[in-house]
Amino acid sequence: VQLQASGGGLVQAGGSLRLSCAASGSIFSRYFMGWFRQAPGKEREFVAAVKWSVGSTYYAGSVKGRFTISRDNAKNTVYLQMNSLKPEDTAVYYCAAGSDNYYYTPTLYPYWGQGTQVTVSS
Repeated sequence: VQLQASGGGLVQAGGSLRLSCAASGSIFSRYFMGWFRQAPGKEREFVAAVKWSVGSTYYAGSVKGRFTISRDNAKNTVYLQMNSLKPEDTAVYYCAAGSDNYYYTPTLYPYWGQGTQVTVSS
């Protein structure tokens, strides 16, 4: 199982970015796929998750209303549309897959992408 994340970059506050995570393999139908982020000196934190089989979505309070997670079954790809970005959203963003419960706990995800840097300037 491999996850390939892309789409990070530098954007001004108030701008938008869309992250993509392409997944290989076919195990995801029963599991969550999620996005996490880690800023320098901080722990990795939950951002958003989607239950692949039904499309249910979940968000951290800090991004709810600004970020949208979605999936494309045919492409085995999950997206994170990030709008109204703030400097505090600056972090390395990781996609993860394989958790079958507690979608907000990073240690329950066995598969991780390589991370993509998002920098929001003020």
